[in-house]
Amino acid sequence: MRFIPTRHPGPAVPQAAALTSWGVLVAISLCHMVNDVMQSMLAAIYPLLQVEFALSYTQIGIMTFAFQVTASLLQPLIGMATDRHPQPRSLPFGMMSTLTGVVLLAFAQRYEMLLAGAMLIGIGSAVFHPESSRVARLASGGRFGTAQSLFQLGGNGGQAMGPLLAAFIVVPLGRPAVAWFAVAAALGAAILWQVGTWAEERRRASAATADRTLRLPRKTVIRAIAVLALLVFTKNIYSASMTSYFTFFTIDKFGLSTQGAQIMLFLFLAGMAGGVMLGGVIGDRVGPLTVIWVSILGVLPLTLALPHVGLVPTGILAVMIGLILASAFPAIVVFAQELVPGRTGMIAGLFFGFSFGMGGIAAAALGVLADARGLDAVFLICSVLPVLGLLTVLLPRGAARRA
Repeated sequence: MRFIPTRHPGPAVPQAAALTSWGVLVAISLCHMVNDVMQSMLAAIYPLLQVEFALSYTQIGIMTFAFQVTASLLQPLIGMATDRHPQPRSLPFGMMSTLTGVVLLAFAQRYEMLLAGAMLIGIGSAVFHPESSRVARLASGGRFGTAQSLFQLGGNGGQAMGPLLAAFIVVPLGRPAVAWFAVAAALGAAILWQVGTWAEERRRASAATADRTLRLPRKTVIRAIAVLALLVFTKNIYSASMTSYFTFFTIDKFGLSTQGAQIMLFLFLAGMAGGVMLGGVIGDRVGPLTVIWVSILGVLPLTLALPHVGLVPTGILAVMIGLILASAFPAIVVFAQELVPGRTGMIAGLFFGFSFGMGGIAAAALGVLADARGLDAVFLICSVLPVLGLLTVLLPRGAARRA
């Protein structure tokens, strides 16, 4: 399997963009989808696990914590290490870790085995994201926002598919049916081996021209990265509240079945998949800072309204919140990559790993709150989180223009 860069002639397309390797981007996006199907499967089968293992909301939160914090602890470290010594051929090994975790979830007999499965999926995510993000940038041909969006579209698409697959395959057939998805992971590992070979060749060809010089003062860069990390953190807390507890919220509030609640979660995740694609494409045209501002200002009224409306408006708001909330993420990643050139792995580890891990800690805390005060309190608190996005005003505008 060999990926050939696609060339797009014409004066409207920049020369760098003419070298965009669309085959590689599609392949890495599909593998991202497989990776994240496995991750979202974990959250989607929580109601099933709750009944089978008599789990409390606190235990469910700890499972999310086990997955996300495992990835959080490893991703930045792996990202920094691979910035110095890139290892694109490590990608299939990350997918095999995810495969093992999924099989363990399917046949676990005790709660501790569920935790181990969640942690193995987290390890797979930690290996996959830094290197695959680097591959996406290598294949972008200068279309950094579009490449990042296409890469993330696979991930968000996988997250959206997880609840549907759980609703129509796992729920009717039982938890052992989760093991069937290991076949997709094995195919993903095979594709990633070929992608890693391509990336190694491209990396060696471009290594001599790599530029790691900061374009802004170091203090400005550190402040901007801290602000961007906080923005992603707040978005991930809200996303964690939705992925971990939205199914239970709709079951309790509207009396939905497990399948109906998983379809409601799918609406939110499908909105995120659409938003992440639009955010990068639009960001390439108008700049990432504009996309970040629109995402912040657009989502707040919707999150405030969600806990107070009926079933149909809840579904509509779930789609719109997911769409607007996710649109900022590719813009944030591209903005951060421009702030620290040559540190693609570190940025991926920080924003895919650390911030998601902090979201896992928040999910565990929200589980304790749900046990103590109920799910309504969880969604009321999370509804105001987008206010923190006003910290965008602290980001340097010069970096936005360059990005």
